[in-house]
Amino acid sequence: MNSRINLITKTTEFAMNVTLNYIDEGDLAIDATAGNGYDTLVLAKAVGEKGKVFAFDIQNEALKNTEKLLQEHHLQDRAAFINDSHENIQQYVDGRCKPSAVIFNLGYLPMGDKTITTKCHSSVLAVKAAIETIKIGGIVTLVLYSGHTEGREEKRTLLKMLKGLPGKEFHVAYVSMTNQVNNPPEIVWVTRKK
Repeated sequence: MNSRINLITKTTEFAMNVTLNYIDEGDLAIDATAGNGYDTLVLAKAVGEKGKVFAFDIQNEALKNTEKLLQEHHLQDRAAFINDSHENIQQYVDGRCKPSAVIFNLGYLPMGDKTITTKCHSSVLAVKAAIETIKIGGIVTLVLYSGHTEGREEKRTLLKMLKGLPGKEFHVAYVSMTNQVNNPPEIVWVTRKK
């Protein structure tokens, strides 16, 4: 019987499975788009009792959902819930404690108001800040949704920016589920080499 785990699964799970390999207990991790809190929960488990997760969202509803989910798992003390744009990440990160992982699940709040989406301009600033902020050996994970107008522009602009990162300092990997229908989410990972 084959006991291998299928790593190529739902896009968001695949993105997180790779991200978790960069997190140790006691680390700082950032969920740049808290949404309903699922990524924050996984990160809170990964950083352990001595670690911390900063969960960002511009929507109070998203942060309430995230905090409630972490309370249900008794992990709310491992997270800071920040009602601010992800473009301001650097204002909250102490330079002595760099994050090992920053994850972005771009687009709109699932089951929320679809007119409120991440915006290309702020997402570009946020990703630049995350790349500058992560520690050496750290990772920035982006899950891109191009099924709506803002998402298409966000994807195009971010991929162009990331392609220009210096290869001596960063690795950039781009994954598209090419046989899926209806503009499936895509993943970009950026790791810092030095």
